Amino acid sequence: MRFARVMCGLVAVAGVAAFSLSVQAQSPTAKASLKDAAGKDVGIVQLVQTPHGVLLKMSLKGVAPGEHAFHVHAVGKCEAPFTSAGGHFNPASKKHGMEAAEGSHAGDMPNLYIPANGELRIDVANSMISLVKGQPNSVFDADGSAIIIHAGVDDYKTDPTGNAGDRIVCGVITE
Repeated sequence: MRFARVMCGLVAVAGVAAFSLSVQAQSPTAKASLKDAAGKDVGIVQLVQTPHGVLLKMSLKGVAPGEHAFHVHAVGKCEAPFTSAGGHFNPASKKHGMEAAEGSHAGDMPNLYIPANGELRIDVANSMISLVKGQPNSVFDADGSAIIIHAGVDDYKTDPTGNAGDRIVCGVITE
């Protein structure tokens, strides 16, 4: 009898684990392979849809040390000097910057602090974007979206760019 209860418990746990894996597998995911202006691979961003927005898991290697602005841009194109990626992703037509009283662009994110060795691994949550096609804040709109790293810092208030400087790294967000 005890063996039967243990087996039932194991089957129930296995069923819950399988259900959890099934739910995770159904969550939309995406990625962006990051390249510098010379076309050299410098990192990757894995994007995962969560109940509260998108989790961006970034891994960089070979980017200049220091503080850099980091945004989702409105167009899924990365032709150097990366102006092809358009402005910041901003489906709600807000002002730029986390310090803006009128709200911020959906693509606005915190600055990155890249250490002296040029390598960084970081997870960033963005509650204002989605990987679900058809939603107004989906990065998979008609012209796609891209991840951009800028040469300078975002001042979190100057509209429309945060005075972040040149675009030094770009990656198109793909499924």
